[in-house]
Amino acid sequence: MAEYEAVAKQFVEHYYNTFDSNRSALAPLYRDESMLTFQSAQVGGGPAIAEKLASLPFQKVKHQINSFESQPTPGGAGIIILVAGALLVDEEQNPLNYAQTFQLVKDPAGAWFLFNDIFSLLV
Repeated sequence: MAEYEAVAKQFVEHYYNTFDSNRSALAPLYRDESMLTFQSAQVGGGPAIAEKLASLPFQKVKHQINSFESQPTPGGAGIIILVAGALLVDEEQNPLNYAQTFQLVKDPAGAWFLFNDIFSLLV
């Protein structure tokens, strides 16, 4: 497994486990230059993204990842990740299908962070 694939796998597991248990704990993954597009609504900057995620109108959520793919960006400075899955919110019994795309990049110290995050329900 290539390094970018291992990083992508670890990131996807961490992101969805954290999202499902404590969304506010995702805040450190985003930086001031990060951008989230959630169902066509764009939000920029780590604090605003954390606020958006915390304000989503459900209490409980469970993501099921059906598949994910990843590719490195030029120079090895980033990773693009595409996730397809289904989620259940609150007491809902019918899962909602979704797609989510992430772009991870390295900061000057070599730490990965979420530069782009695009989420869309597939209806």
